Amino acid sequence: MMTRFIFTLLGLLILNACASISSPEDARGIANASLPKMPIEWTMAREKVGEVEVGWIEKIGDPLLSELVVEAQTTNRDLQAAAAAVSQSQAFAAQARSALFPALDGTITKGRSGVIDLPSSDFYNLGLQLGWEADVWGRVRSAKRAAAFSAFSAEADYIFTQYSIAAAVAQSYFLVIEAGLQTEVSRKSLTALQETDLIVTAKYELGAVSALDVALSRSDLANARASIAEVEGSRRNAIRALEVLLGRYPSAELTLRQTLPSIPSAPPPGLPSTLLERRPDIIAAELNVASAFNNVKSARAARLPTISLTSSIEGSSTDLSDILDPGNVMWQLASNLLAPLFDGGLRKAQVDEANAGQQQAIAAYAQTALNAFRDVENSLDQGAVLLERVTALREAASEANKALEISQLRYQEGETDLLDVLTIQNNTFAADSALVSAERAQLDEWINLNLALGGGWQ
Repeated sequence: MMTRFIFTLLGLLILNACASISSPEDARGIANASLPKMPIEWTMAREKVGEVEVGWIEKIGDPLLSELVVEAQTTNRDLQAAAAAVSQSQAFAAQARSALFPALDGTITKGRSGVIDLPSSDFYNLGLQLGWEADVWGRVRSAKRAAAFSAFSAEADYIFTQYSIAAAVAQSYFLVIEAGLQTEVSRKSLTALQETDLIVTAKYELGAVSALDVALSRSDLANARASIAEVEGSRRNAIRALEVLLGRYPSAELTLRQTLPSIPSAPPPGLPSTLLERRPDIIAAELNVASAFNNVKSARAARLPTISLTSSIEGSSTDLSDILDPGNVMWQLASNLLAPLFDGGLRKAQVDEANAGQQQAIAAYAQTALNAFRDVENSLDQGAVLLERVTALREAASEANKALEISQLRYQEGETDLLDVLTIQNNTFAADSALVSAERAQLDEWINLNLALGGGWQ
């Protein structure tokens, strides 16, 4: 029976040692083993590979946007919640670390005692109790490391939340500007339709056109007014969304510039392998793996005997002034060995839970890394797509406007009918609107690429 116990004890010690991770590098090696083979360079990389740059908000060259991003870093409620989560995790780490040190407690008691039919008397007790667990199997140290890695993970998540808030502010900023530009496109459309309607009305009064042309013209005018109301409402909604990101009341009163900023050149994308060491959410997932492995070690060590030392010193007297008299003071020193014998499977279940958490952390790391690779490849790809699309849309908008001028002249000369003019007008303003949206999408994708690469700002 004793031999079996010893072999069981040795087996647990070996398993316990194998579960130890003392640095993020250890966790990185284990976590990266769960990833598929990575390419040396990004599949969709168009530029020469270089080091990922920081300061991406400043590179846009818009002082107001930079000010709003800085404001959001202080006032955004989601970011404040993330900061509180960091403080909470640091407090948990401090709690876990405190278990390594002796615990000293003081007691003071005043009471009254006596025997029935005899006078009672007061008594006083003053004592100190010292307790310390000898962390022979590393249970406490592993719990401390697990909590510390969790705290570091929360800090990395907080940094990525900062980046994400900065990106959200920038993209909301661009959306507000785009909504204003779309309003201008709609107003330009309304102006052109009003001019066409004047011509139609004049021709109708001269009997040159039928009432059908008047109805078609008035219908498009009404649609243009409805479009203006819609885009103006969208702009106010976009402003409110930005104000909420800034922690302000959503009053739709924020005033921004009226044109989209120029798109900076694409940042160097670095290498896929370096993304794992740079992007904060991947680092957070990696630290969670380290924490999970140490949780396993702590849970396994909890199944082993616990050795603790306790000491106490106590003074007792019926007179408070005599409580520290050496004749009234007693002390005690003891060591304890607590061996778990039966707990209904509790400790084994805790080990199983920790093992499952370990597998979950590894899988979550792999998924986070794959999502990050996808983000970069998508952004590199979409950057190229949008560049081609904007070039084509600029040509389409330019040619559509030329066609509109020609059709309007031909209609005035009676060489074409109104339906052709209105169709060309609708195509022209659709092209103008699509170009504005694509130019805003280019800025959004530039932000997405910088966020995906894990860069920051100064």
